[in-house]
Formats: sequence, structure tokens, C-alpha cells
Amino acid sequence: MKKIGEVEMVNGPIVVGSGAFEVKISEQVYVGELHLIGEVIKFEEDLLTLQVYENTSGLKPGAAIYTSGHPLSVELGPGILSKVFDGIERPLEGIKKLSGTFIKSGIMIGALDKDVKWPFVPTVKNGDQIAEGGILGTVKETELIDHKILVPPGISGKITFIADKGEYTVEDIVAKVETAQGVKDLTMAQRWPIRTPRPYRERKFPDVPLVTGMRIVDTLFPIAKGGTAAIPGPFGSGKTVVQQQLAKWCDADIIVYIGCGERGNEMTDVLREFPKLIDPKSGLPLIQRTVLIANTSNMPVSAREASIYTGMTIAEYFRDMGYHVAIMADSTSRWAEALRELSGRLEEMPAESGFPAYLSSRLSAFYERAGYVETLNGKTCSLTIIGAVSPPGGDFTEPVTQYTKGLVGTFWALSKELADSRHYPAIGWIKSFSSYSEYLAKWWESNYNPDWSKSRKLIMWILQEDDKCQKIAKLVGPETLPDDQRFLMAVAYLIKNGFLMQDALDPIDMYATPQKQEKLLEAIVKFYQMGKELVELVVPIKRITGLRSYSLIQRLKIEVENEHVEKIDDCINQIDTEMKELKSEFSRNPTASVSG
Repeated sequence: MKKIGEVEMVNGPIVVGSGAFEVKISEQVYVGELHLIGEVIKFEEDLLTLQVYENTSGLKPGAAIYTSGHPLSVELGPGILSKVFDGIERPLEGIKKLSGTFIKSGIMIGALDKDVKWPFVPTVKNGDQIAEGGILGTVKETELIDHKILVPPGISGKITFIADKGEYTVEDIVAKVETAQGVKDLTMAQRWPIRTPRPYRERKFPDVPLVTGMRIVDTLFPIAKGGTAAIPGPFGSGKTVVQQQLAKWCDADIIVYIGCGERGNEMTDVLREFPKLIDPKSGLPLIQRTVLIANTSNMPVSAREASIYTGMTIAEYFRDMGYHVAIMADSTSRWAEALRELSGRLEEMPAESGFPAYLSSRLSAFYERAGYVETLNGKTCSLTIIGAVSPPGGDFTEPVTQYTKGLVGTFWALSKELADSRHYPAIGWIKSFSSYSEYLAKWWESNYNPDWSKSRKLIMWILQEDDKCQKIAKLVGPETLPDDQRFLMAVAYLIKNGFLMQDALDPIDMYATPQKQEKLLEAIVKFYQMGKELVELVVPIKRITGLRSYSLIQRLKIEVENEHVEKIDDCINQIDTEMKELKSEFSRNPTASVSG
């Protein structure tokens, strides 16, 4: 470390120094005797402004400022999975051993354990040509994930040495590559600046869905692999539970969960529950393919701002191995609040609601790092971002929610009314949207249901019309509505309770395969289409909704297991039989509608 200046002023996490500035913007620095970790964010004449990621209590003018010689970066290599890190990638378990329950300032600990030996299996040999992003070998990091040892971006050439199969630490040299600039020694670990996106070869069209097992998501408001989604909602509407369900059931290979500025007790629940969650695909603990970033609201606000980028860079690293990665960021509102506080301490001109004028561009840059891509080594993979938004008072017109809404491809708007009525997931179907539905239609139609788009649009139309009818019914009463509207409301009730509502604790209903979702959808559409014909014959609504198949549809989600979706065909056949019998009865005796 080289001394570059001294502290002149301390304003919370913002430190102003003076001296010989042989540093660059975004360079990592160390401040004071404790070597507090910071980052250069501004130059102004002969003053240097730093953002410090630890508690600055006790720091005083004259304290030394040192440079690290590299940008604020994260360590990448075997040993990341199953770990819990703070906002600047320090392992919390390691910090606990050094400082106890509470994090003390000045703790310097690497993200990777330098003493652990990993079983390295080479996949190349001496004399091979290898390009940047190429795979040198693999390490069995957990029972679920093979960690690919990558050639860092910017390095390519001929391999002059490759380690034999065996156990090595992350600091041992496992390969030497002869490049135009000379021979480069490569270890199993590498560093990468958190604010610089990792490169890839090509961005592809997002036409494959991220299957989540949540019916309202997969069918009505789907998200593509490599897409972006926001989950806005007021306190108590179930944002964290939805994200945990997505983390557990979505068909991503790696989960990166970022707790950004959330309350300590909520983050504690996450840290306690995640190790207990079982991966439904393998039966092994889900934590084996998960990375947790924990930065609670009582931690330094500047580290909260950095935590989003830390998690993003780790996610991009696993994406480059060829994995499908999903980021759960909870929540981007707390991140935006950190930006607002730091901006205020820098005395920048505030914009709407006190947020900095660059809030929109920062959010845009964050979500832009998602994508369905071809990596430098030719693998097709994805990075999906799902960010929770916590609008104050549930006000969706506040800046963070509004900016986010214009940036993401899927918007799952949580409703306090649905949550209060115990309808979970509380995703409101009126305010939510998905711009991926048209792109994903081909996948659904070729794999499961050729009428997927038509059925989805019909369901959405019924729910929207029901919303209008409900408003009228509250004013004049449902009995005054015409039969076709009353029947539509009855079918909407069927959709809400038999399809959209899903019990995260029910062993059968907690996850619905695409096959089961489409069969349930087929049954509801069948009931609506045939029932509509009966309404036109003036069949009483009570006779239609009194059919056994009407109540049966509502129970299918909890009675039919994913492995036995063919049982839903029996219900569909029953709908057909009962509707035809009712139609035949009223066709023969038109006056039955009056007596009925």
C-alpha cells in the first residue's frame, strides 16, 4: 500500500482528503490506522473525495490515505457458493470469528479461504490454444455445482503449463499461458471490478422462459431467462416470500440473493431459512447453489450501495461458466435510499423526492447487466434480475417504482388488498404486466399448448372485465347485472381461487409444472366457453355454477399431483358431459329457464 494523502474532513461515510493523487476514479483505498476500505468517487482541484464502506467513527483529520493500486473489486474463485458475505464481499462467518457478533471497523479478510485445497481436474493440455473466457479445468465446489476455472478476460494464447489432476489452493498456479505480452501465470482465483460489467460474445433474444412453478407468473406474467422483473409492494404484501419461492423453484442453476438495506430481523429469517431449504430437483440443500449478500439497514450506508454491484459481479462470473443465474435483489428501494443519502452528503442538487438526478441512469445500468448471452467460451446462458421495490406507503407513483417500471420487462405489482384477504401470491393482475409474453408464446405453444396465447389473453380479458363488473356490483348489487356479466364474474372467481391463488406451504400446490398449469388453464377455458353457450340459452347462472365440475376445478390444484396431470383430463371430460346434458335439457324445454 502506498500513502497518497491525508484526511481533511469526515462527513459520515464521505471522507475528503488532500495530497498527491496518484489514483483513479473507482480505485479502492484504505483510510486511517484501521485501513478502512473505501473508494475514490470524486476529484476537485486539490481535494479527493472518498466513499468509505465501514464505520468512520473515530476517524480524524490527518489520518493517512493509502491506495490499493486496483479498482474496488471482488475475489472470484472456488469457495463462493454456500457463503454469506457483507456488501463488500467479506465473509460474515470469518468476520464473526475475528470480531464477535458485531462487525468492528478495519477488519480485512478475503472472500476466498487461501488455505483450503480444491480438487482440480484439467480440461486442456500443454500446447492447446485458449482464448479469454476459456475453461482450464473444473472443481467440484459443491455436490450440485462444478466450478469452472476460467481464463480471465483479456488473456489468450498457448498453454505452456497445466497442473495435473490434484488438490490446490486458490493461490497455486494451475496454468501458464504464453501471450503476446509474455507468459501469464493463472491461479484458480481472479479479481474483477464490481462497477465494470464482465464481457460476453453476443447478446441473444430472450425467448426461453424462466419457469418458476408459480401459475400467475408463468402463465399470466412470465419472465424470460436473461430478463428483468420488479416486485413492488407495500409492507406485509409478501415480497420476500415471493422472492424466496422464486429462488427455490425457478429453473436457474445459481441463485444470488442480495439483502440490500433490509431490516435485520427479516435478513435473519432469510439466513436461517435458506440453509434449510431443499433443492426440489436434487433433494440436496438449496444453499449449495446459492450465494447470499447480507447488508442490513444498520450496516454502513455506502456498503449498501456497493452490495448490489458485488452480487451482480458474482452472478456474471457464474454466468460466464455457462450457468443460468438468477439475482434476487431485496430491495432496490433501500439501495436508492443509500444513493440519496450519499448524494446529500456530497451536497449534490436533489431531484424528485430528494433522490439524485442520476437515479434513473443508475437503475438502468443495473438492470442492463441482465441478459441471455453467448459467453466468451461459446456457451449460451443467462443472468436474470428480479428486484423487489418497497414504495413508501405502497405509493407506486414514487420515483424508484416509476423509473423501475419503465426499465423492467416484467412488473409483478403486489396488492395490499389481496394480501389482507389471504390471497397469495398477492400479485395484482390489473397493475402487473409482462412484455415477454409475446416472445415466449412460441416456446409454450410448441412444448405444451398450441392455444397458449389465446387462452392467456382470454383469462386476462375475463379478469379485466371482472374488475369493471365488481365496481358496478358494489354500487348497485350483483343481482342487477345481466346474466353474461354474472357468469363472467363466476368464472373470474374460479380463476382467482382455482388458478391464481397458490399455497407455498402445501406439498402439492407449492409448485406447478408447466404441464399442470396448462391443463388447469384448459379446464377453466373449457368451462367458460361451454358455459357461455348455456348463458345464451338463458340457463340460470346457479344451474351452471352448481355443476359438480365447477367446484371440482377449484380443488384440482391441491388434489392433482404434478406427476398425475392426466387426472385433470377426467375433469375436462366431466365438464363436457355436464354442459352437454344441461344444454340438451334446456334445448328441449326452453321454458325450463323460467321455472329454473
